[in-house]
Amino acid sequence: MNKSHFKFHSIGLRPAAVRIFRLAALALTVVLLIPVATAESRAIKTRVAPVYPEMAKRMRIAGEVRLEVTVDPEGKVTDVKKVSGNTMLSSAAEDAVRKWRFDSGPGTSTVEVTLNFAVGQ
Repeated sequence: MNKSHFKFHSIGLRPAAVRIFRLAALALTVVLLIPVATAESRAIKTRVAPVYPEMAKRMRIAGEVRLEVTVDPEGKVTDVKKVSGNTMLSSAAEDAVRKWRFDSGPGTSTVEVTLNFAVGQ
């Protein structure tokens, strides 16, 4: 066999390898995004507003509190963890979110919730 025969085949395999790599990358991306999409699809059925802490009002403390909320298949909140936000505001936010109800789903979900505290509330 001559060398030109091998070059011809190696050039033909390269585009196939690139296509396989692109398909694998696309499949990996889709697999990684599926849990995020299902976690965010749980709609809130009942929302309880947080009670603005009196001390925080007096000190004019405002801002966002981000929480990680674990929801069981029936839509009940089973766990709440602070992700970020002021400590004085986070306890009020956690107390309120523990009373929320979500739509039922196929299993336990983790949802991230953001509550905004403004001084005028």
